Amino acid sequence: MIIGIGNDLVAVNRVAKACEKEGFLTRTFTSKEIEAFRNKPQSLAGNFAVKEAISKCFGTGFRGFELTDIEVLREDNGKPYVNLYNGAKHMYDTLNGTNIFVSITNTEEYAMAMAVIEKIEE
Repeated sequence: MIIGIGNDLVAVNRVAKACEKEGFLTRTFTSKEIEAFRNKPQSLAGNFAVKEAISKCFGTGFRGFELTDIEVLREDNGKPYVNLYNGAKHMYDTLNGTNIFVSITNTEEYAMAMAVIEKIEE
């Protein structure tokens, strides 16, 4: 059963400009995300869009957790996946979530993400 759906669209140039400030980068992305995507503004924009989309799945916006509580990485084949920590993990557990599915679409100008949280019915 689907228990949350969220989407978000961000301008790549706005995220790239914000990432020029180390404070924004470290408040927004985990060390693994920064290591993997520091010089890839489209990927960072996509990750930011995923974080926004997941917050919409929770129905809370960014209340009760930090941006770095959501980590977006890629499998070897490029498929994105999410790790949740601290407050975001607590929100997910409160919803009894069992799966998070994310999709990211990038162009030079925009990154869009969609997130779906699923709960397996017993």
